[in-house]
Formats: sequence, structure tokens, C-alpha cells
Amino acid sequence: MTQNPEMQRILRKAEKIAVRDVPVLILGESGTGKELFAKAIHNASLRVGRPFIPVNCGAIPKDLIDSELFGHIKGAFSGAVGNRIGYFEEADGGTLFLDEFGELPADAQVRLLRVLQSGEISKVGDSKTRNVDVRVIAATNRNLSEEIAEGRFREDLFYRVAVGLITLPPLRERSGDIALLAAHLMDRINQEASNQPGYINKKISVKAKNIILNQVWPGNIRELYGTLLRASIWSEDDLISEMDIQEAMLERPSVTASGELPELGNGIDVQRLLEDIKRKYVLQALKQATGNKKKATELLSLPNYQTLSNWMEKLNIE
Repeated sequence: MTQNPEMQRILRKAEKIAVRDVPVLILGESGTGKELFAKAIHNASLRVGRPFIPVNCGAIPKDLIDSELFGHIKGAFSGAVGNRIGYFEEADGGTLFLDEFGELPADAQVRLLRVLQSGEISKVGDSKTRNVDVRVIAATNRNLSEEIAEGRFREDLFYRVAVGLITLPPLRERSGDIALLAAHLMDRINQEASNQPGYINKKISVKAKNIILNQVWPGNIRELYGTLLRASIWSEDDLISEMDIQEAMLERPSVTASGELPELGNGIDVQRLLEDIKRKYVLQALKQATGNKKKATELLSLPNYQTLSNWMEKLNIE
């Protein structure tokens, strides 16, 4: 579901990777759909029909990582009142999806590397080992090259997993896909709510769609889905209006918590930042002026009406 040439190229890569039984590393910002992509690779692989086990590495307490991944035997530690199989055993024959892969602490990285190299695991408290047949798909929103350079992530583990390397673009680089994604997500929301009392299928109005198309969506697909879900709840009839969408959007500060502009870091796109600021205030002014461009021009202290029209044309605001 894409019209974006780069995304189409990534999909072709994923199709080739899926049928080869190799580890995969998916990179991308939060909300770009990394888990859905991992599940699609699993479903297109020879392991389809076998377990797909998603694990959020960042949510596992450091002292429980070994137990969660590899299991433990009764009495292995305080609180181990029985034997427990780990995620690797659960995924045996299938796929283990390690989300937030970059959050793993250094000692856990060493043990994971050993398992990936040998295909053997041992439960906490057990001297015995057993073989597991698991395909690992990992994902992270971190820049692992920087993490490696700063000594926070093992280079050998990175290369072990990054055989099939896929980088998902953020939604702001897939502007041509936003309408397609919005329609798909709306269908999904309608389907999920179909058995709820009194629910009626919702459609997105033309004006609401224009607002959606003019947003940057820093939270990517996850943010778009959340906005549409809220709008479907607020909407009082079967058509989601522009007001429903505006009310469903989360306010985002344009500056940091300290009141400063974003840090330069490794570089920022100043032009995009300026366009984002312009878009935000033009939309806000039009909303406050209830669509009256003359009033919106005054609110923005622009020299004339034509300047506002030029801005709107450049920013694709209707």
C-alpha cells in the first residue's frame, strides 16, 4: 500500500529477504510500523504458520533479561517457584521479534550474540543446553552506528543481526502515501469497532482529509492511527469532519521543554523546521479566523493577503 518509489524499493527488498532464512534488522523512527513489517516478513517466509513472538527489549527489567529470553528452572533465583520457558523456546521453529533492540544492556548483548552464533540456549540455573531453531528479526529507532562508536552497542552483534538491513522512512517522506494510509487505517478502525453497540462505519470528509494531508505527523503511522481513532469516537455521524480531526490531534510544542529551539546535534533541516512553523501558525490562524483569510493575514501580521495565499500554496494548504 504505497505510491512512494523508495518504499516500493524497500518492499521488494523485504520480499527477497523474507524467503531467505537470515536475521533481519529494521531501522526507523518510532511509529513507522516496524513490528507490522516484521510480521509481514514472517508471513512471507517459510516459517509462516509457526510462532511469531514479539518482545519489547526495553520493557524487560535488566535482572530478568536472561530469564525472559532463555527461561529458568525452579529455584534458580529468589521467586523462581517453577520452571519457565523463555521467548527463544516459545519461538522455536518460528520468528522472534526483538523490538527496541538497541535498549539491550551490554552483558545481555554478549549472551544474545553467543546464542545467535551457536543456536544453543541454557536456562538460568541449568547447566544443560538445548538447540533452538529461531529466526531473529530485530528493530530499533536508535542510530546503532552512533551507539557502536560511543561503545554502547556491540559491533559484532550488529553485524550478526544486520544481514537483512531495512530502513523504514518516516511518514513525512511518504507524503503521497498519507491518503492511502488514512483510508486503510480508517477501514481497520471500522472493522475493529464493528461489534461495538451502536457503532456506525465512519468516513473521512474531504476537508478533514485536507487537514490530514497538511500535517507533518512526527509520530508517524502510530500518531495518524491514534488521531483517526479519536476522531471516529468524537464524530457524531458517519462523516468525520475537519473539526473532529482538529480536536483529535495532539498539541505539540514547537520548542523544547526549556523553551529553546531544537539542538543542532548532528544537523537539522532548517528549511523543514521553518515550513513546519509556518504551517502550524497558518492553520491555527485560519482556524481562529474561521477560514477568513483577511482576518488570518492580520493575526499573522503579514503585509498583505497575497502573502498568505502564497504561503498557503507553497505549504499545500487549501
